[in-house]
Parts: sequence; C-alpha cells; structure tokens
Amino acid sequence: MLDSCKLKSACNLPFICNKKINTAGTSNAEVPLADPGMYQLDITLRRGQSLAARDRGGTSDPYVKFKIGGKEVFRSKIIHKNLNPVWEEKACILVDHLREPLYIKVFDYDFGLQDDFMGSAFLDLTQLELNRPTDVTLTLKDPHYPDHDLGIILLSVILTPKEGESRDVTMLMRKSWKRSSKFQTQSLRLSDLHRKSHLWRGIVSITLIEGRDLKAMDSNGLSDPYVKFRLGHQKYKSKIMPKTLNPQWREQFDFHLYEERGGIIDITAWDKDAGKRDDFIGRCQVDLSALSREQTHKLELQLEEGEGHLVLLVTLTASATVSISDLSVNSLEDQKEREEILKRYSPLRIFHNLKDVGFLQVKVIRAEGLMAADVTGKSDPFCVVELNNDRLLTHTVYKNLNPEWNKVFTFNIKDIHSVLEVTVYDEDRDRSADFLGKVAIPLLSIQNGEQKAYVLKNKQLTGPTKGVIYLEIDVIFNAVKASLRTLIPKEQKYIEEENRLSKQLLLRNFIRMKRCVMVLVNAAYYVNSCFDWDSPPRSLAAFVLFLFVVWNFELYMIPLVLLLLLTWNYFLIISGKDNRQRDTVVEDMLEDEEEEDDKDDKDSEKKGFINKIYAIQEVCVSVQNILDEVASFGERIKNTFNWTVPFLSWLAIVALCVFTAILYCIPLRYIVLIWGINKFTKKLRSPYAIDNNELLDFLSRVPSDVQVVQFCLESCLTCLHFEICDVNIS
Repeated sequence: MLDSCKLKSACNLPFICNKKINTAGTSNAEVPLADPGMYQLDITLRRGQSLAARDRGGTSDPYVKFKIGGKEVFRSKIIHKNLNPVWEEKACILVDHLREPLYIKVFDYDFGLQDDFMGSAFLDLTQLELNRPTDVTLTLKDPHYPDHDLGIILLSVILTPKEGESRDVTMLMRKSWKRSSKFQTQSLRLSDLHRKSHLWRGIVSITLIEGRDLKAMDSNGLSDPYVKFRLGHQKYKSKIMPKTLNPQWREQFDFHLYEERGGIIDITAWDKDAGKRDDFIGRCQVDLSALSREQTHKLELQLEEGEGHLVLLVTLTASATVSISDLSVNSLEDQKEREEILKRYSPLRIFHNLKDVGFLQVKVIRAEGLMAADVTGKSDPFCVVELNNDRLLTHTVYKNLNPEWNKVFTFNIKDIHSVLEVTVYDEDRDRSADFLGKVAIPLLSIQNGEQKAYVLKNKQLTGPTKGVIYLEIDVIFNAVKASLRTLIPKEQKYIEEENRLSKQLLLRNFIRMKRCVMVLVNAAYYVNSCFDWDSPPRSLAAFVLFLFVVWNFELYMIPLVLLLLLTWNYFLIISGKDNRQRDTVVEDMLEDEEEEDDKDDKDSEKKGFINKIYAIQEVCVSVQNILDEVASFGERIKNTFNWTVPFLSWLAIVALCVFTAILYCIPLRYIVLIWGINKFTKKLRSPYAIDNNELLDFLSRVPSDVQVVQFCLESCLTCLHFEICDVNIS
C-alpha cells in the first residue's frame, strides 16, 4: 500500500483545511503517531459548493463516498439536481491506524447507467488533533484533468483514540448500497451500554392524502407523481398515480421516533418516467419538534423548487411496548405482568385500541454451527429481529461460531398475519455485515413456550445454509381484533429489495399464472364434456342438478356453496383423506432462481444482455410483477379453501355464514340500498378515510404458493408449526 505522500503525488489531490493544516511535503512516516490501537473518527458531511455539472441540464445529482484502505465505509444520500448540495449527514468510523488516509469521492448518480465521477480528495488522519473538532475544506480534483475546478466539500471531523477492548462499547452505523440490485442494507454495531438508544421513543403516523396543482413534467401536460418520505434511515415510497396533477393517494404508514426532539421528515415528489430517470417535482420538510403530541395535525405543505402542495395528516404518539432485556428479565415469567398482558388482550377489551392486536416475546438464546465468514475461520455474529418495520438487534459475540446471546425482545403486534424474521450477520468493522442465515416465522404458526431449533436459510428462504438458531417465542393476541385488522390494508415494509429482471423469476411467474388459468380451462372442458354427453351418467346427473338449482335458485346459495366447499375440505383434512402434496414445482423453480442469483453475484462485473436493454427493462419488470400478482391472487383463493392458514379459513367460514344469513333474511333491494348509501356518504362522513377493499385485504394475508414454500407452511389443523423446518427441543 502506498503511503499518503505517494498517493498525493500520484493523484494530485491536495487537501486544504480552515484550521491551517497542510499536508504538502509531509508523509505519514514523518508525523509522530498516537499510541497504537483503535481510533474512532466522527465525520459530519456538511455540504458541497460549486460542484461540477455532469447532466445535460447543467446540474448534477451528487453523492459522496468515504473509503479507507480501498474499502467503502460510508455513502451519503443523493441530492438531486443541485451543484451546492447540503447533506448534514453523520458517520462514525473505526480506524485501526492512522497511516491510511480517508478518501472522499464525489459521483453524479445516473439511473440505469454508470455514475459520473465528479472529483476526489483525501484527508491525512495523522494531521488531525485528537479529541478536538476540526472543520475541513477539501478541494476536489480529477487526476486526469488536474487543472479543472471541480468545487469543494466541507466536513467536520473529530478523532478519538479507543482502547482495544472498547470494541464492545462502541456504536457503528454504516450504510452500503448494492447498486446492481438497487437495494439498501444497513449494518449496526451496538453495545450493551448504548442498547436503549436504538429503541424508539415514539411513533409518528403519517397519512398522505393528496397533491394539489403539481407541476406538469410530461409532454401531455400531466405527471405520474409519487412521493418519497425519509426520517433518518427510515424511508417510505408512495404508490404512483398515473396522469394527474391532483393525485389522491390516501396512504397511511408509521415511522419510529428515536430522538426526543422528533427530527425532520424530508419529503420529495417525483414524476415516474418509464425507461429513463424520474423527474423531480419538488421538496418540502416537516419539523416534528414543532408538532404537539397525541394530536392529529393537518398540514398543507408548499413544494419548494417546484409547484403545488401536498396535504398530510401527522400524529405523534408515545412509544409502543418494545424492549430488549436479558434472559433473566422475562415479562411472561412474572405472574403479575403476565396477567396484565392477558387482561390487555382479553375478549372484553375488543374495542380498546384496535391497532394493538397482541403481544410478542422472542427469546434469542443461541446459535450453533454458523458459517465462518472471517479469514481466521471464525465469525463475529449478531442477530437482527424484525417484525414488519420494527427492527431490534442483539449484541455481537466476537470470534465465535456457537454464540450465546440470551436476549429477550418484546413487540406489539399490529397484524397477526405478520412474519417474524430473524437474521444472523457477521459484523465487519471495515465493511458492511456479511449475511450468515435467516429464518421467517409466521406468527400464526408459533407454539407458545417451546424452545426450538430453526435451520438457517439463505436470503431467498429457498434452501438451508449452515447453522441453526435456538428461539423461544410467545404470542398473545385478541382474536376479534386480529380478525377486524385482517380487513384493512396490510402494512408495507419501508426497506425492501426492489424486484429486478430475472429470466428465472419471469418464467416462474408465467408458469404460476399458467397453472391458475389451466384450472379455469379444465373446468370449462369439464362443463363442455357434460354438454357433449361424453359420459352419459355424469351428463344426466349434471342436467338434473342444473334444473333443480335454476328452479330453486336464491342469492344466498352463492355464499352457501362456498361455505360447503370450505367445510368439505375441512372434513377431508381432519379425516386424513387429504392427499395434497407440497408444491415441488415451485420449490424447484425457487432453487433455480437461487442458483441464478448466486451466479449473478459472482459475475456482477460482467455485463450481460439484460444489462444492455435499460429502455425495456422496466417494462419487463412490470410484466414480471403483473404475472406474480395474477398468479398470487389465484393461489391465495385456492389456499383459503385448502386451509393453509386455519385462522383465515375459519374467518372465511364465519363471514360466509353471516352473508348467507343476511341474503336469506333481507331482501336484495335493501342490501343494495344500504350499500349505495354507505358508498355515497363515505367521503362526507370521513373525508380523509383511506380507500380499501375488504376482500382484497383479506386475500393479501393468505400466503401464495411461493410463500408457503418459503415459510414451510403445511396445511394442518392439529399442528400449526414448522414440522419440516424446525427441530423440537425437549
């Protein structure tokens, strides 16, 4: 590795600081170093000035990378269409020694293309005074064009020495983006001393109502607007409203509040453009510290750098019951606390706080036989426990393939159909965490109080990886609240891997949709064979049944038939006559897709045919997603009647009984009249109500065939846990 003097000479990257520190003519060898050990470098990336224009419009979309020893340790957010960006982002970096300079590189983000280089500089860490804040001004240069003025970057830095054993009491948050697959991961190092700082202190509930008089970005005088929200590391993206300047979103979501002051929500509006970079419409901010708690605020926000308004409803509430504790501190083992929890979710408290459906306690005990991720043949594993958008972490156990965490996590359950995800990572100080394994456990499949060993799976949950993790989980919930919450929109995860174009995924979705269509085609062939008298006894029976049903038909018979079908399948299952088998076709396709993903990761530097057709890639992804939605819709209907999730099938039986009774007892004209009055007056009674379809919301909770394979769900009425994935521990 070249020292900083040689690097500076080769790259012509001077460094200027308003503290009058100058590295010209000085090498690391000539600077007395502090005592050997670990250092903590706290950096605040403040802003850039007079940056280079790289886009045709005379602007850029700059972001900044920090590198040490050739490894990326931080990447900032992208500031769109701005040559004087303001970031105000903080990074905490652990440094082994000060001989390695900190490299700062600035790039212009280009959607679907290689990002443009905008200049670089370096910071000689040996010139920083310990424990003293320093404001730094870096002049950006291009080694190939040293005379070009590329602007400056302003930083604030403070270097603090750390003892070797202080690894356990430091916190490191690093962000790394995997640009090829367009998704963001975060790795966190947390100590026991700082554990509580990661727990949120409140919840901000946001309802995006509408936009008014937005700027027209398309040639037809309209836009396809959507909105992005950001609060710290939390992000949310709204749905796209096609061809309108006055979109009606009616979307609700929650962010966690980690600061007492509340923080600032950054909001940007965009116009969706297929095949090219989306157009920026405008931005605005919400200062949560100016809003009172436990009160709903209606905000009409003027978009800056653009036109129009956004209308929001914002409510700040106290934190839900979320905690991290040692195994010795167990809420459910304390008889008094357990009785209070059971009372909170008793049937008598049906209408008290409908959003609070239940209580989840997860004991993360230990793992065994983990994968060795370090060159020493060991790993530094820590565990991430996620329930929807609630995310908590254990401490790191260093240099151990059989770690013991012995931590207890508690969550509030907002949707009983949520899936608990437990992921094990290997912590790496100088880069993002390595994935070691993952399990996904639907809450309805959990058996309370049983310690079980779950085989760790790969990222796609399609096959096992090395190691097992020992968990003990308890779920307490109110069944009536859970049923009512089933009929409202499902909570979306804020940070998810975006779908990318995959020939295996496209083929899988096509085959799934084809299977659904073939069910209808075969049914049509069966009916037609009755008309053709291919089997006289069958055709005669069908003819008699047709005459009887048509002559005696009443509307209540439609839900009654569905009810009888559900009941028939129920008795087939409990009698042991259900001969359905696991969907091996979907399993095989998932394995093929996994192999393709592995191959893509290994050959990420090779540009294939798909990477060259950016103009149609988004269209292909849309087709791929539509095929998935259509196939999932048919599979969810099938799995409802197959009793894949008994709770949902029982809920369907109750609903069909009610519908049958209503249609039998009440004339149809009165039912239609009540329905029409409700629809016409809904906006008058509740102007900001979120539109939803109860049937589609119900089906969204039913797993598709792909999810059945991923979660190892078996249709079983007497045993609702993972018979295949888990090893029971006595």
